[in-house]
Amino acid sequence: MAADLVPDSLWERVEPLLPARPPRRYRFPGRRPVDDRTALRGIMYVLKNGISWSQLPTAAFGVSGVTCWRRMRDWTEAGVWPALHELLLAELRAADKLDLGRCAVDSSHVHALKRGDHVGPSPVNRGHPGSKHHLIVEGHGLPLGVTLTGANRHDITQLLPLLDAVPPIRGRRGRPRHRPGTLYGDRGYDSNPHRRRLRERGIRPRIARRGVAHGSGLGKVRWVIERGFAWLHAFKRLRTRYERRADIHLGFLQLACALICHRELMKSF
Repeated sequence: MAADLVPDSLWERVEPLLPARPPRRYRFPGRRPVDDRTALRGIMYVLKNGISWSQLPTAAFGVSGVTCWRRMRDWTEAGVWPALHELLLAELRAADKLDLGRCAVDSSHVHALKRGDHVGPSPVNRGHPGSKHHLIVEGHGLPLGVTLTGANRHDITQLLPLLDAVPPIRGRRGRPRHRPGTLYGDRGYDSNPHRRRLRERGIRPRIARRGVAHGSGLGKVRWVIERGFAWLHAFKRLRTRYERRADIHLGFLQLACALICHRELMKSF
């Protein structure tokens, strides 16, 4: 069970990105640290099953939840997950499995059980504390970038930060690709100044307007964002925010995006 969580294809891509641990002291080295792959298995188990760190079955995984949390903290601070996501996006582009000509953006509310950064009263949950996952996906629903805010932040405030969160996507000869050709969004992104800024970046905005009848036809293309959220929230740890620290929750989001891309990449082999 534990071995299947980190297959060789994933570990070969993660291992070079992990920061080196400080050397052990000669006279008083202390307890030997847990293997990084073992710790990653524990992190993956927590992410996929939505359990708390203390509920991690230590006997089955050979690592405690506290150790996994510390590795998650250290690797998140070292930027391992965005680097892994960027690497996998480049491989997907090289395999011609990315549609960057049309992308879509949207957000999703999640309940936050604890206070912390990027937590606010949710307008869709009777003012209970919550957070928002903001996501941008390519034409098939694969995640390109993700941001985290309080539940009371408007979607339009994250349109440009979402575009900035998309890494330079290599994988082909020439300059890296870092912006979509066309960007689709619902009425929450209706803003003429933001449309103008998108055009200045060379992006064609296709955003529904407020005050007009439904049936714009954008749903025929924009539905891929719903698929992206379905894939993202299949990781049970992301359905509710348990972390007080925003960087840890964002790290889980970034790791989930990388795992979705890895799963898609493995379909071609």
